Amino acid sequence: MLKGFKDFLLRGNVLDLAVAVVVGTAFTAIVTAFTTYVIEPLIAALGGDNDLGWGFQIVADNPATFINVGAVITAAINFIIIAAVVYFVLILPANAAKKKFVSEEADKEASAEDLLIQIRDILEAQAGQPGQGGARPRPTPRP
Repeated sequence: MLKGFKDFLLRGNVLDLAVAVVVGTAFTAIVTAFTTYVIEPLIAALGGDNDLGWGFQIVADNPATFINVGAVITAAINFIIIAAVVYFVLILPANAAKKKFVSEEADKEASAEDLLIQIRDILEAQAGQPGQGGARPRPTPRP
C-alpha cells in the first residue's frame, strides 16, 4: 500500500508540479513586490493627492465607496509580467525541446506503411532467388 503511494509521489508529473508550485509562489512574491513598490507609486503619482490611490469616490467622505482603478491596473500589470515570464522561460523552451525530440523520434521510427513496403521489397527480392526461403511464384496450372 505504501509502495503505491511512494510510486505516485515519485512519479515525474507530481514532482514537476510540486517544483512548479514552489517556484511560482516565490516568483509571485517577487512580482508582487515589484508592482507594490515600483508600479503602484507611479500610478499613484498620476492620480494626484488622493490617499486612497488612483480612482474615484462614489459617495463623498465614504472610503468604502472608493473605486480603486490603480489596483486593477496593478493586477493587470502583475498578470502580464507573470504570463510573459512563464511563456518565455517555461513554454517556449519546452516547445522547442519537444519539437527537437519529436522530430528525432519521427526519423528513428518508421511508420507501419514504410515497414510493410520494406517487407514487400524483401519478399520480392527473395522470390527471384532460389534457396532463400522466400516467396516463390506459383507454378502455372497444366491444361
